[in-house]
Amino acid sequence: MTNEPNLQKLLHALGICAKARGLLVGTPIICEAMRGKTKPLLVVSAADNAENTQKKLFDKCAFYGVRIEIADVGGEQLAAAIGKHAKVAAVAVTDEHLCRLVENTLKQLNTSAKSAVWQE
Repeated sequence: MTNEPNLQKLLHALGICAKARGLLVGTPIICEAMRGKTKPLLVVSAADNAENTQKKLFDKCAFYGVRIEIADVGGEQLAAAIGKHAKVAAVAVTDEHLCRLVENTLKQLNTSAKSAVWQE
């Protein structure tokens, strides 16, 4: 897989966010935070979510104007990256500086994925 190092960078960036307490974990907590004071700046969703969970996240993010990205990782990998034991459907970054770190990592991941498609 050509973008495996960039995927690991994304998981490490999310781990840093969790360590710095700049991360919300789980769909119910993220949806509740969107209605409250601490609006998430970016939501990262696992690729293996149920359709209902994905729809709920997309609808809430569209309504409240929050950017959402689907990472090419499963819920177990996402959970392991942030130090949780159970499967995690989504995480949300609440800190502006940490959000920039994750966005830059996502840009690198998307660029390498597109270049792999263009080479074929």
